[in-house]
Amino acid sequence: MSALSRDDVAHLAGLARIDLSDAELDRMVGELGVILESVAKVQEVAADDIEPMSHPLPITNVTRPDEVRPSLGAEVALAMAPAQEQERFSVPRILAED
Repeated sequence: MSALSRDDVAHLAGLARIDLSDAELDRMVGELGVILESVAKVQEVAADDIEPMSHPLPITNVTRPDEVRPSLGAEVALAMAPAQEQERFSVPRILAED
């Protein structure tokens, strides 16, 4: 892998629309270089016989069965509502229609 130059960092900053000072460009050359070296090390370890994974441990989705249970009816739920309309809570409009 070729070394990252100051011009490369300036080009990346321009693509990202980030305005960097000369001092920041100089500092970022080293910091981005370390990041690229770290990524290269990880790529060296990856082998064809290792299955790709998103998490190091298996993930089990813990859910309960979807069962119909008794719940409040509209009349009970709206009994203490300050305003209601068509069996729904009525609230003041906060957004314009445009």
